[in-house]
Amino acid sequence: MTDEGFESLLSTMAEMSRNIAQTSSLDSTLESVTSACVQLIPDVAGASILIIEGPEKYGSLAPTSELTERLDALQHRFQQGPCWDAATTNPATRAPDLRADERWPEFAPAAVEAGIVSMLSFRLFTFDSRVGALNLFSEKVDAFSDESETVGGMLATQAATALIANDRALQFRSALASRDVIGQAKGMLMERFDVDAVRAFELLARVSSDSNVPLATIAERVVEKGSANRDPA
Repeated sequence: MTDEGFESLLSTMAEMSRNIAQTSSLDSTLESVTSACVQLIPDVAGASILIIEGPEKYGSLAPTSELTERLDALQHRFQQGPCWDAATTNPATRAPDLRADERWPEFAPAAVEAGIVSMLSFRLFTFDSRVGALNLFSEKVDAFSDESETVGGMLATQAATALIANDRALQFRSALASRDVIGQAKGMLMERFDVDAVRAFELLARVSSDSNVPLATIAERVVEKGSANRDPA
């Protein structure tokens, strides 16, 4: 990599880090990652981030073209391809020449027909049934060098950090919402049965345990029923 290219990489990484720290939108951060892949890594014709959440659910995030989005869909449909391997088996998967690659008998011919002959994919994270990977596509045979893999790995780290930070923010907001609902349910039980806060919580916990239903769900039902009973006829 030239000095100019190295400086550009450092500048891009610093900007992405600032975006994550300043809680910029997830979409904009991921778009900056896939755009940087095209700009900073030689011979990259397109990039995308594939998130798989089960056999029937997936998402192609921040695709740089309609073609990359379509190839992500094919990998999910066939459940094979460099991205699929990176997400589920090998943390980094390189495909120098899809025309002669026998690892993905259904996906590889489809990619070649679309004009893509080499790929490089990086695992981003695995969490329960969710997995994700960054994909780089090229129209050139043997397009990706060890340097490409190093730079791509650095950019993949930025994407993974943004996704994990977003998940934690969602979990935090969900936890706050659950706490508020439990508080409302406790208040209704305290009023209805003339008990203190500790006893009201014990009632919720016992119903949750006996019915094998999460405490937050029981609280939501209490609040919904209590609100309905207060509505005028």
